[in-house]
Amino acid sequence: MASQQNPLDEEENSKRNWSLKDFEIGKPLGRGKFGRVYVAREIKNKYVVALKVIFKEQIEKYKIHHQLRREMEIQSNLHHPNILRLYGWFHDADRVFLILEYAHNGELYKELRKKGYLSEKQAATYILSLTKALAYCHEKTVIHRDIKPENLLLDHQFYSQGRLKIADFGWSVQSSSKRRTMCGTLDYLAPEMVENKAHDYAVDNWTLGILCYEFLYGVPPFEAESQIDTFRRIRNVDLSFPSTPSISSDAKNLISRLLVKDSSRRLSLEKIIEHPWIIKNANPMGICL
Repeated sequence: MASQQNPLDEEENSKRNWSLKDFEIGKPLGRGKFGRVYVAREIKNKYVVALKVIFKEQIEKYKIHHQLRREMEIQSNLHHPNILRLYGWFHDADRVFLILEYAHNGELYKELRKKGYLSEKQAATYILSLTKALAYCHEKTVIHRDIKPENLLLDHQFYSQGRLKIADFGWSVQSSSKRRTMCGTLDYLAPEMVENKAHDYAVDNWTLGILCYEFLYGVPPFEAESQIDTFRRIRNVDLSFPSTPSISSDAKNLISRLLVKDSSRRLSLEKIIEHPWIIKNANPMGICL
């Protein structure tokens, strides 16, 4: 299926001075700590987008000026079919507006909660899509650092399931040197982050292992009653595989080779793509429409 030509990708629009009068605002899509997201239509081209509205009061309160600027700069320069596009931004007296690609099928998190867990074919297709997108990011020295189902969106282009799109680059960083900021979401943190050690691209590889497990079993592998117990389980890589649902040995092998404490020994993104479980189960149409 050919993708729709996006008029907002044109050079004249990328340099345009946008304002709220350029859009018809529709229904709310969600809300977060710093603002809300609405579906909107750009009036000139009738193109549907998502408009993320961030309140300046919240930017001041939580001192996220630098983080927001970094997120905008990084995401606007990433052009990949499995990464949500950021077309531009503008602001008024009270708010900052991000013009984002609209993902029709919403968060993968909602699909996972509804189904409980995914089939091996669907899970492998999503992991392959993610791996390709992260390989692209890492080539551009971008580490995402917060891959989780809530930050993965689905468009309308991959049959009924939707093609996966990485969104929310709020914790991402562009750097070829090791970092020390502890960031992300507890269940998805790599051991080096939990132990306040320097980290690099391999934290994203770890998260692919966490997600693969969660896609297949419905819960993250180190989930526990308390934060302290979750930290302990991550530190010790306390990994076990429930008897139900019945999961193939190839899937367990991939997960076990990603959830390795020594970050230098985690399976590389190239090796994930070549892994037998991916080759047997993933539908490449999920990444190349």
